[in-house]
Amino acid sequence: MSTILDDLRTAVGDSAVLVDPDVTESYRRDMMPLAPHGRPLAVVLPRTATEVQAVVRACAAAAAVPVVPRGAGSGLSGAANAIEGCVVLAMTRMNEIVEIDPDNRLAVVQPGVVNLDLRSAVEKHGLFYPPDPSSYDWCTIGGNVSTNAGGLCCVKYGVTTDSVLGLEVVLADGEILRTGRRTVKGVAGYDLTKLFVGSEGTLGVITQATLALRPLPQAPGTMVAAFSAMETAGAAVSRIVREGIVPSLMEIMDATSIAAVEAHLKTELGAGKGCAALLLCQSDSGGEAARQELRAIEQVCEDVGADLVHSTFDPAEGSMLLAARRAVLPALELYGAWMTDDVCVPRNRIAELIATCEKISREVDLRIAVVGHAGDGNMHPTIVYDATSEDEFARANVAFNGILAAGLALGGTVTGEHGIGKIKRDWLERELGPVAMRTHRAIKAALDPDNLFNPGSMFSMA
Repeated sequence: MSTILDDLRTAVGDSAVLVDPDVTESYRRDMMPLAPHGRPLAVVLPRTATEVQAVVRACAAAAAVPVVPRGAGSGLSGAANAIEGCVVLAMTRMNEIVEIDPDNRLAVVQPGVVNLDLRSAVEKHGLFYPPDPSSYDWCTIGGNVSTNAGGLCCVKYGVTTDSVLGLEVVLADGEILRTGRRTVKGVAGYDLTKLFVGSEGTLGVITQATLALRPLPQAPGTMVAAFSAMETAGAAVSRIVREGIVPSLMEIMDATSIAAVEAHLKTELGAGKGCAALLLCQSDSGGEAARQELRAIEQVCEDVGADLVHSTFDPAEGSMLLAARRAVLPALELYGAWMTDDVCVPRNRIAELIATCEKISREVDLRIAVVGHAGDGNMHPTIVYDATSEDEFARANVAFNGILAAGLALGGTVTGEHGIGKIKRDWLERELGPVAMRTHRAIKAALDPDNLFNPGSMFSMA
């Protein structure tokens, strides 16, 4: 092991190779407590693509020491979790915004750039980077690309892959692959960019991304509607979609989420007693177009029986409502540890999924709060448990898997934006089937024949 450590120090410098167990402990796992994680041999913090190449080649030469690429650790699937004896390649020091090109509406960035920092930088040019995971103030672009992260604005702007034009990737042999383009259109060859987006560090190490930008939208108007029955809220979502209304944001919160946020923020969201669901929508179309869009959504909510409908174009009030939605997970920490699930179902079956989560909650006798992106059907049931209780942890695990089963049974998928990682490998096999899994393994074997990158994440090669 001393040889590989010497090689790593030669590649990146002594200070960029961390081996102290007290220091490397914080790099062992992400935010998902269920996912397995091991002790890394070392944590390496490169600053350039050339250093990444050297690290990959050193690990490949040392009897294929596994390489686990990692961003900020905000993930919720264990995709960046260390495995025993691996090298964790932490990309956070590669945090340069290389270029912002307003004329062609694109940016070139290193993987360690924080999502919010990029959004703030391009905003100065009148531009907008749409993907906005809830952890956007600390998650990194490389992690977003690797997991194909989503966010609150997906209903209108799509997930990360819809904003990625091209990538620079270090392959298992240490060579650099450049994929994609800088042009609006381009269909030359296989779409290798899409192959690496969402590959969770199993095919290569992303060292640069070329991202598409949009014109900066106008300040959004915000609408909130309260419902006394989840079925009614679900009916509103289905009708909004059916009528072709596309807000820039459409989020749903169940009664458990509402109560937790109100207690956490020490404020009322205006839902009142007996509120089973809140629907939160925004339109960033601007001016009269936004007003018409929100009026149409209001009318739908009133027609299906909402108890309260309120719209505002006051930026402060809109920000307060959106902050309440983003505060759900911190709010649940008042009651204990949490693990958040990630299932996506057809939008007309959201209410059924939430009802099933309520049933599972009663069966395992644990609090389960459901919040999610109603505009695309991506729900985040979050299970609260006592981390010091083995029994409650076991019941939380049962609930987690029960929710995944429910999502598949409703015609959905086991992940809408968090990824498979090391927590949902068996569920990937169930969802995709043997032919698709054989294809996945063939691609992995072709690009990474020695299984160097993140082995055991997403799926086993066996």
